[in-house]
Amino acid sequence: MKSIKKIINVGVVGCGYWGPNLIRNFRQSSDCQLKAICDTSEQRLKHMRKLHHDVATTNSYEDLLNDPDLDALVIATPVRFHYEMARAALVAGKHVFIEKPMARTVAEGEELCALAHQNGLVLMVGHTFLFSPAVRRMKEIIDSGDIGEVQYISARRLNLGLFQKDINVAWDLAPHDISIILHLLDEQPMSVSCQGSSHVNRSIEDVTMMYLTFKKNRCAFIQNSWLDPKKVRQMTVVGSRRMIIYDDTEPLEKLKIYDARVEVPPHYDSFAEFTYSYHYGDAYVPYIKQDEPLKLECQHFLDCICGEAMPITGGAQGLEVVRILEASNHSLKQHGQAINLGLPAHSANGDLARHINGNGNGKTNGHNGNGNGHHHGVVIPAGSRSVLAA
Repeated sequence: MKSIKKIINVGVVGCGYWGPNLIRNFRQSSDCQLKAICDTSEQRLKHMRKLHHDVATTNSYEDLLNDPDLDALVIATPVRFHYEMARAALVAGKHVFIEKPMARTVAEGEELCALAHQNGLVLMVGHTFLFSPAVRRMKEIIDSGDIGEVQYISARRLNLGLFQKDINVAWDLAPHDISIILHLLDEQPMSVSCQGSSHVNRSIEDVTMMYLTFKKNRCAFIQNSWLDPKKVRQMTVVGSRRMIIYDDTEPLEKLKIYDARVEVPPHYDSFAEFTYSYHYGDAYVPYIKQDEPLKLECQHFLDCICGEAMPITGGAQGLEVVRILEASNHSLKQHGQAINLGLPAHSANGDLARHINGNGNGKTNGHNGNGNGHHHGVVIPAGSRSVLAA
């Protein structure tokens, strides 16, 4: 006989651009009750009350922190508020789902991970694309060896706006592709370099190009822009045997596999005999079951709270993305200088991942703690741990 899950009481903070989507998905889940919505804008709260008339609303975050019936808080506010709000929630004994990027600095992210671990709470970061059926299918294809060895990955995420006031375009858009690339390659980059320029607001880059290096001579390029007239969400994975094109703007055929490659002749006696061989085969579209990634992500968060899963996008994954972003910001200020990324201390020990994933023990009622310790598992060059300039 299937055991009955405890209904998890959830509160959502922030109902601007992305918050309403989170509200809708948690509202529709049978495993939770959306109990409260918080925002500083009375106009936004008024709109939410029309859509969800039986859900409590407040413009005071303290109301949610002090509510003993709330098990979890979902934070969908501007990045500059992520650390303070998530820290307060963890100290109050609430499980936390926080939108990307999880914090402004590595030090902030480390403290959130340590707090979640100390209090036995789930800390999960909103890297929604890791729940995309297309990305999951792409991961399966790569892991099966169908495209051979991955040689490089190129990603473009472009559109006109939405301009942010507290982060540059790399911090706004690159987390999506960074999280996908790390997931596909299943390893951390050795270095990052980033160049960009500012056109609308001279203190905030609105166009950037990021370059990541990995082992086995692999690399990844990430191009981001708020100034392009056409929305582009495309990634190319080049393998030694085949290539994958992932286009998230396609309604159905999001993945296409191209049987194309370049081959070097194994033997030749003179330079005159040397010639590259270009192989052009068929292209095919793999079947992908359609499902809303955000729905899967919200359900996964609830499953983690119930102890039925470990966070796919937990504190460890969120912290690694912040580490790369912080180093990229340092590279920007050094005109594109490559920044070496230190590997997490004791990276071979699974205890570190369990520690900073923030999975806790599946409790629905955490324990309060002062959370004043930092977990120093990530190393980046001195001088790069600075808050992103506005």
